[in-house]
Amino acid sequence: MAEPAPARPEPGATGILVLADGTVFSGTGLGAEGEGVGELCFNTAMTGYQEVMTDPSYAGQIISFTFPHIGNVGANPEDLEAGNPHAVGCVLAHAVTGPSNWRATQRFDDWLLGWGRIGLAGVDTRAITRRIRRDGAPKAVIAHRADGRFDIPSLREIARAWPGLEGADLAREVSTRQTYRWEEGPWVPGQGHLRPDLPPDAPHVVVIDYGVKRAILRQLVGAGARVTVVPATASIEEIMALAPDGLFLSNGPGDPAATGAHALAAIGAWLDTGRPLFGICLGHQLLGLAIGARTGKMHQGHRGANHPVRRLADGAVEITAMNHGFTVLAETLPAHARATHISLFDGSLCGLELTDRPAFSVQHHPEASPGPQDSFWLFRCFVDGLRG
Repeated sequence: MAEPAPARPEPGATGILVLADGTVFSGTGLGAEGEGVGELCFNTAMTGYQEVMTDPSYAGQIISFTFPHIGNVGANPEDLEAGNPHAVGCVLAHAVTGPSNWRATQRFDDWLLGWGRIGLAGVDTRAITRRIRRDGAPKAVIAHRADGRFDIPSLREIARAWPGLEGADLAREVSTRQTYRWEEGPWVPGQGHLRPDLPPDAPHVVVIDYGVKRAILRQLVGAGARVTVVPATASIEEIMALAPDGLFLSNGPGDPAATGAHALAAIGAWLDTGRPLFGICLGHQLLGLAIGARTGKMHQGHRGANHPVRRLADGAVEITAMNHGFTVLAETLPAHARATHISLFDGSLCGLELTDRPAFSVQHHPEASPGPQDSFWLFRCFVDGLRG
């Protein structure tokens, strides 16, 4: 049965969410004034909203947080996953909670305002979650106006006209434009992000930036790797000129098939060298495409910090962080690839490895920012495998 929703804003509303089918959710606007269009999805994490908003994988998306107390950790300059937020906006059940964490330097709503991102509070996020689970992730416009004046028909048409994420190569848009070295390691309480003194002969990893999170780069450094980041469009010649010991395919937004149009040549050429490769999220999907598998758009996707994944090698279950709306179709894996992890929520493929060369990938986010740390071992496994 469809969730009831008003066809126009409630009296006094200063923020609204307009779906492409005309459904309107209204409440109190926060953060920046304006409007933004994207795919509406929900995230079940209880904390880490700052990391979620700055994760480049959320480009083109509006995040509805299912946890009701968003804001209680506040915001700070250390928990950014990119130089600026990439999510279009966020939807909250209640007004932003004041910070009560020793690391906070400002309120979350002030942080949104400073970065020009729109928020909407006082919305029935449970109804949004049920709707997405039933009908899939819709196109939507989030808007905030202090005077409460909204042109609903116009906003609905903006949502309808937006092309969506299928066929969108957003990785090219969020990627770095130039190659750079990364030397910052994981965060240490009381010390911040340390810069370990790695030896000159430490394994060298080249990261292809399809929308990489800083926490991933920090975990690679923490595992003992020297890290160089290259643009999403880097050629195999540009990569090999850096003399890497291993190649890392990062997370990122958009449709993997669209990104693959320019990315698969370099990935395929690297695989032909027989050198180690590790991919996460979009990088996992691109590895799948590079070996001949297919990807598909998921009904609602996986986004949160409590997703159980079974490790097929020994049956162990890891609780993981996830953020993806596309998946590698397990039934399309070629003979020289095998599944290594599956989701215990829906059985979808969450990891693969090749049997004829040292390449593996996972769909979930082992850097755990935000989320549990069960999968940290994957970084150590990759970097240790690069040592002669």
